[in-house]
Amino acid sequence: MATITDVREISDRIVGEVERAVVGKREALELVLLGLLADGHVLIEDYPGLAKTLMARSFAQVASMKFQRIQFTPDLMPSDVTGSSIYNQRDGDFEFRPGPIFTNLLLGDEINRAPPKTQAALLEAMQERQVTIEGRTHPLERPFLVLATQNPIEYEGTYPLPEAQLDRFLLRISVGYPARDDEFRVLADRAERRTDEVVLSPVVDRQTLLDLQQAVESVYVSEPIGYYIVDIVAATRVGSQVAVGSSPRGTLALLKLSRGRAALEGRDFVTPEDVKAVAVPALAHRLMLKPELWVQRVRAEDVVRERMATVPAPSAADALPAT
Repeated sequence: MATITDVREISDRIVGEVERAVVGKREALELVLLGLLADGHVLIEDYPGLAKTLMARSFAQVASMKFQRIQFTPDLMPSDVTGSSIYNQRDGDFEFRPGPIFTNLLLGDEINRAPPKTQAALLEAMQERQVTIEGRTHPLERPFLVLATQNPIEYEGTYPLPEAQLDRFLLRISVGYPARDDEFRVLADRAERRTDEVVLSPVVDRQTLLDLQQAVESVYVSEPIGYYIVDIVAATRVGSQVAVGSSPRGTLALLKLSRGRAALEGRDFVTPEDVKAVAVPALAHRLMLKPELWVQRVRAEDVVRERMATVPAPSAADALPAT
């Protein structure tokens, strides 16, 4: 059984190994890792060429997970994702041929390029970790995690993710352009190894990752911290800027990510700082802003920060376990 100390030490090794491939983006990598530790799905939204796909593949290698990639396109069918029953002439019966969703880490590349019917093929798998085809339910092997990417600037020929599907992503992150020194390091490393491919070493196996997830579940959340989480989410549901605020699924996401962040810091209890650190990636994609705010270039991330500032934080002493 893994401990909080194990979570911190192994997480440092995981991120350190992934950083060999994805340079200078430790904050983004730690957020993805928080998603994995919290057994949740991650949406990476950023411009092309910023290592979104590389990030997903690197985590799969380092955590020894089976990896599949689906390139979402307008002609992609739901059966291309889930699999289908094929008639076997030799046996005279139908047999199920699993699709790429039967894996541990699924990369849904440019997920908003597929039509809604195909996007919906992921919903049951993301929520219940199972796939139902022709009346038969097929459980997915744990861990099952979806890392999806989408381009925030190229909307022609795309199908925006519906709110019900966005809500199933535990968090949404962006990667951003590298700093000058980090981008030079990318060049220097590429010149030194003389190949595009970066070979990463496994740090944990799948069972160890499941043990780390279970260890995170043991992180203590005091009643004042719990109410603080509830009040932050409730604050996103009011105000002139918001058409629809975060659902209770967002409250649970904030709880899970706060626990994971505490564990990464080596603590077995959640503090207000843990909650603040993950509130924006946990909640921003769950908000629907009023249409006129598009013109004013107001982002959901800004609204979450603004609403969070209105909620009084409990003291550090309120976060400690009762003695």
